[in-house]
Amino acid sequence: MKILIVEDDFTSRLLLQKILSTYGECHIAVNGREAVDAFRTALAENKPYDLICLDIMMPEMDGMAVLKNIRGMEEEAGVQSSNGVKIIMTTALGDPKNVVVAFKALCDAYLVKPVNKSKLLDYLRSFGLIS
Repeated sequence: MKILIVEDDFTSRLLLQKILSTYGECHIAVNGREAVDAFRTALAENKPYDLICLDIMMPEMDGMAVLKNIRGMEEEAGVQSSNGVKIIMTTALGDPKNVVVAFKALCDAYLVKPVNKSKLLDYLRSFGLIS
């Protein structure tokens, strides 16, 4: 599995990397611009990500904008969102408004920090990324 962790907080990034590195190759982006660039490159090389863990509050470009950009790039490439990268929002923002906006923008799951390892792994199983 190819994973992109998009997180500006070092501790959160380290936690996600520790959990997910067991299941695949982890790449890191520390802001939204890096995430969009990494996704674009992977798509162009025909080596797309299987999973993106995406924070909302980040410098340069927030996670909601990143999510919309990624889904837009997939659409341009002819990839249906149901067949695209699985995107889990991993954020401190647990209010209903942000959750609804994220799902309307086609995220696949939403986890409020601190990330619960068992919930994260349950999502990966439900996506068919791990068994």
